[in-house]
Amino acid sequence: MSNHEGGCHCGAVRFAVETTDESEQGPRTALCHCTDCRRCAGAPAVGWTAVASSTFKLLQGTPAVYQSSALAQRSFCAKCGTGLYYVNETVLPGLVDIQTATFDDPQAFPAMAHIQMADAIEWMTTAHELPAFERFPEG
Repeated sequence: MSNHEGGCHCGAVRFAVETTDESEQGPRTALCHCTDCRRCAGAPAVGWTAVASSTFKLLQGTPAVYQSSALAQRSFCAKCGTGLYYVNETVLPGLVDIQTATFDDPQAFPAMAHIQMADAIEWMTTAHELPAFERFPEG
């Protein structure tokens, strides 16, 4: 068993997830391109790591909750605005979908798939072809 912690930008909300051995079904990570995720995050895609609800525990703080649809709740830090996790018992029963980048070590949860590509921004299909810089480009 491994314990993975994470939280918001300001540190007001902290959480932990206990993952199981490699032999068991563990967390699943995907990059979501749906319109709801994009608009809620203000990003072209959002990394999500789905974990069993029973393995998720709030360690500190109380997130604010936004009812983003009739069935879905998105939790975020009321102080700094960081999106944290998503719950939809109809679509993802027994799971908490955590924004992957909020883990202290997001490298532990590499993306396994792109999902909701029907909603993807068209230029995302060629984003991997753009120039890449270690930091800001000069000039």
